[in-house]
Amino acid sequence: MSRLVRCLRRRVISTNLSPSFSYRNNPRRICVQQIQNPCFLSTSKFLSSGSYVSEMRKSAFEGNILRLIRSEIQSELDHSPPLQPEERFGPFTVDERPGELWVSLRRKYGDKEDIKIEATMFDGSVPSSKSINSDPEDVQLHITFVVNISKDGDGQTLEIMCSAWPDTIQISKFFVRKSSKNSPNAYVGPEFEEMEDELQDSVYQFLEERGISDDLAVFLHQYMKNKDKAEYIRWMETVKSYVEQK
Repeated sequence: MSRLVRCLRRRVISTNLSPSFSYRNNPRRICVQQIQNPCFLSTSKFLSSGSYVSEMRKSAFEGNILRLIRSEIQSELDHSPPLQPEERFGPFTVDERPGELWVSLRRKYGDKEDIKIEATMFDGSVPSSKSINSDPEDVQLHITFVVNISKDGDGQTLEIMCSAWPDTIQISKFFVRKSSKNSPNAYVGPEFEEMEDELQDSVYQFLEERGISDDLAVFLHQYMKNKDKAEYIRWMETVKSYVEQK
């Protein structure tokens, strides 16, 4: 989106919108029959002309923005249009949540477990290489996702905080949430990497049995690349519609 903002700012600043209009030659005349005060006539002409200049500048500004946005939308659609989003990932149904930064995945596991995954769009990155001379744009994108596993009727939820890298998942923390009104100061256990290796392996296996594995990381990265395009175009369409309103 920053490329659009920079482009808009550069184009608008460079547009030659001269504020110097000659009020003397302005064809818009004010007809005042009964008031003879020349100061009043002068002030009225000034206000009328100033309003006209303001409207002209506003119209040119909005027209320039609309032209740039329409051009950007068309460029995105021509170059790499977004695909129809996937509705399923294995046993999970996928909720795209248009216009939001999140997507949701849901499934039933066994007779009692309800599993919900909520994943952000890309929210960070790290360099792909530790070399000093590496390309600064050669990065691994990061996605945060949260797994919530609840059982029928017990009012408790197992919450597992995770990262999705391009081809692997990484657990950062897990704890049991007893209710939606959990205290913000509740103890939620140590960092996952501080636990015993055997316990860490067992939690990864627990997730894998429920369809949450490195394959999910690959899916989320493909899905979010497409969602990023779709949301960018949707955002521009919203701005365009607003500017077009009279």
